[in-house]
Amino acid sequence: MFFMAGLSFSSWASRIATVQQELDLSDAALGGVLFALPVGLMCSLPFSGWAITKIGSRNLLVAALIVYSISLVTLGLAQNTFQLIICLMVFGFSSNSVNISVNTQAVAAEELYGRPILASFHGLWSLAGFTGAAIGSFMIGHEIIPLYHFIFILVIIIVVVLFTMPYLKHDKVANAGPVFVMPDNSLIKLGAIAFCSMICEGAMFDWSVIYFKKVVLAPIDWVGTGFTAFMFTMAGGRFVADWFSHRFGLKRTMQLSGMLTATGLLIAVIFPHLYTALIGFLFVGAGVSSVVPMVYSAAGKSKTMQPGVALAAVSTIGFMGFLVGPPMIGFIAGLASLRASFTLIAMMGISVTVVATKAKI
Repeated sequence: MFFMAGLSFSSWASRIATVQQELDLSDAALGGVLFALPVGLMCSLPFSGWAITKIGSRNLLVAALIVYSISLVTLGLAQNTFQLIICLMVFGFSSNSVNISVNTQAVAAEELYGRPILASFHGLWSLAGFTGAAIGSFMIGHEIIPLYHFIFILVIIIVVVLFTMPYLKHDKVANAGPVFVMPDNSLIKLGAIAFCSMICEGAMFDWSVIYFKKVVLAPIDWVGTGFTAFMFTMAGGRFVADWFSHRFGLKRTMQLSGMLTATGLLIAVIFPHLYTALIGFLFVGAGVSSVVPMVYSAAGKSKTMQPGVALAAVSTIGFMGFLVGPPMIGFIAGLASLRASFTLIAMMGISVTVVATKAKI
């Protein structure tokens, strides 16, 4: 399920530049359109945590993932800016529901397994992003329109959901409680760390291809390599994150991750050439790889809130960064440049280090 969620989002990310060109959107206009994603997410905030307590994470995950993949296809059907905005809102709404429910399932699996494995689940999400980027590059190279590309992904997801449904954990459901529960101070700090890291992550998903096209001036066959490089080290980093965190401690892992992210982004900004930018994006992938899984694992062990509710609170705060970052880049690029936007995003990497240093983790 992590893999399918990542495949859906990365499929959209790999075709953003194509959709921008088809609808003749400027960078600033694209930033405004992409803001529909966090709007959709915000609309889902009171729903997702409540739905888990009411119908369970299993049922929510299945329903939300199906809606998520169908809304991906509608993005390929959009013929104008208004239609794209509406479709992106639905895409954002369902993405948050998938994110919360699949992480709740993962925390339950981690408890059964008896040792940290959550980062490896996120590694599968990143591996799906790498796969989605590769599929996207193939589709672009063969001039296959986004609609046919997205239908292909929809079919894959539906088949996988049908086969994996029986193996998902049935969690206990409770009577409907409050629609929104305020997280405690420790969860807010965890959410802040995830927020800063996921701003960087979201920026890479939505703008890496455009950065390589307009700033790096990469050949058409190479515009997707920056995103691919980012996803490669992000996936690899998550598969070793559990061991690294156990060996060096959670705080040191967070601090190093933030500095790697900032360093990579600044390399790509200061030296906007093909190979140096690729090296920078490799650093960024390694930097963001461990932050969110470690935050979610810590939140799932909260002593003040149930795992599903705690995850809903932290993942919602963090995922807002994932969706707020891309439109913020578009607005800044319209006022200044893409290089200026990426410089600001690098400051978010530094913020991860600062907040992690002050937090009790």
